[in-house]
Amino acid sequence: MFNFEFYTPWFLALFALFIPLIIKDISTRKRKGIKVPAVTNMDSNKGILPVLFLLKLSKYIILSGLIIAMARPRTFTISQDRDETKGIDVMLAVDVSFSMFAKDFDPDRLSVLKKIAVDFIKKRPNDRIGLVTYKMEAFPKIPLTFDHDAVINELENIDPLELQDGTAVGEGLAVAVNHIKDSKAKSKIIILMTDGVSNIVNVMPPLVAAELAKNNNIKVYTIGIGTNGFAMMPVNADEFGLIYQEMPVTIDEATLREIAQNTGGKYFRATSNSSLEEVYNEINQLEKSDVKVSNMYHYEELFKIFLWIALGMLLFDAILRWVLYKFLS
Repeated sequence: MFNFEFYTPWFLALFALFIPLIIKDISTRKRKGIKVPAVTNMDSNKGILPVLFLLKLSKYIILSGLIIAMARPRTFTISQDRDETKGIDVMLAVDVSFSMFAKDFDPDRLSVLKKIAVDFIKKRPNDRIGLVTYKMEAFPKIPLTFDHDAVINELENIDPLELQDGTAVGEGLAVAVNHIKDSKAKSKIIILMTDGVSNIVNVMPPLVAAELAKNNNIKVYTIGIGTNGFAMMPVNADEFGLIYQEMPVTIDEATLREIAQNTGGKYFRATSNSSLEEVYNEINQLEKSDVKVSNMYHYEELFKIFLWIALGMLLFDAILRWVLYKFLS
């Protein structure tokens, strides 16, 4: 976005000098040094009247150009300079399996997760944040970025119905590690969310992915999402929507706890809307960023434009006076 300002706006006060000039032009019918054509030759001299008007107008244009140039008009853009080596990089790894439509959260697990994760992102304006989703395989949706609107937009548009169902926690964690491991931030964290148990064979085992995170100094916070006991789970879909059935909630808490412990993170169990919100609030408090953000201003000076206008009009004025002199001589 472009902004506009005058660097020395007090020069604009010189426009007050136009008041006596305008009064003088209105009250004076003749200007000194200019001969008025004789009335007897008025028809042939009508063409000189626009020239006389332009001569009156030109001085105002010349003075305006000079005054505005002295006031130094300029546009500027503002960019933020962050010291990324002091910041925190956060990669969200979200399980988007079919079971995220379970009704043990209001209205369902995925809707609540989206809302609370968006609130979390908005509370961390100085951190880079990225997004990975996973089902049978993992997909990097947004790389680490300060463009939080892009992350939020992608997060809000997550759809578990897009791909074949399954849960590959290790794949989700491994892809998140791959996209954060080269960061130079003082702290690198992954928030790994799942509501089930890894059930895909021949993929990266969760604990092997955790070892990759540990070797790259990445802390992993794990969140098990789901109530204790039973929940209404989607088991199928037809033309009328999802078909639900009450089923036991199964979360591999032992593996999630071990992932967090091995990487220096922490395991949380979220059993309701409020408890999931409390989890994110706690992570937000545990990972404080000390990045100092400073604004960088980039200016583009415009005074030369008005100088050229004034000089061009000055030349035009001189030519007009020379033509008028020739006409009247």
